[in-house]
Amino acid sequence: MKTVFITGASSGIGEACARKFAEGGYTLLLNARNVERLTALKAELESTYHVEVVLLPFDVRDKAAAKAALEKIDQRFQSIDVLVNNAGLALGVDKEYEGDWTDYETMIDTNIKALLSITQLVVPGMIARGKGHIINIGSVAGDVAYPGGSVYCATKAAVKVLSDGLRMDLAHTPLRVTNIKPGLVETNFSVTRFHGDKERADNVYKGIKPLTGADIADVVFFAAGAPAHVQIAEVLVLATHQASGTVVYRE
Repeated sequence: MKTVFITGASSGIGEACARKFAEGGYTLLLNARNVERLTALKAELESTYHVEVVLLPFDVRDKAAAKAALEKIDQRFQSIDVLVNNAGLALGVDKEYEGDWTDYETMIDTNIKALLSITQLVVPGMIARGKGHIINIGSVAGDVAYPGGSVYCATKAAVKVLSDGLRMDLAHTPLRVTNIKPGLVETNFSVTRFHGDKERADNVYKGIKPLTGADIADVVFFAAGAPAHVQIAEVLVLATHQASGTVVYRE
């Protein structure tokens, strides 16, 4: 039975990935800070799909906590086949020179440093076992910057470069690396970005049918299920009426 480790699994794309991989029969290692939501998700997935779910409730920004959690899990779950580096967020839409420094640090620590630390903790084991797939959740925002989003865009550009670099570093191995770049996905992403302002967040998706977390989970699962000799390096996924990070047709 294959095992998948998903960060940021308590909501949005991460939760959707958990459901998709559970449906596919995977054993799941699920990480998030929200223990209540993780616990409820575990109960639902185990009951519905009869799979094993192990909870890893730590903050991905804390590498020591991540290391300790991974070392404590049962030996049966140590062989991670698929790592989905999903945990990430955007905070604020301020001009680069006016933004909140704490927001900037949180985005950089979560979107870049945490992804890198989880990769360092998991990939050596994959190399030793001679199998594994790292799937990073990037963004269309990593392709071109937009006003009020430069720091977030920079973090997602970093995800692309880290994915490309890791793929090069692993070219001599059977491991695969995929960067999935979603466009507009209606999750709690915008609520978080606007610091809980639900009305402002809802306006982001007005006039267009956005993607859902399940849409992205389908792409992630497809990439993970490709034949061993096929490496889906990068996928840009947009809503039909979104042409780029900033070009959106709204009815």
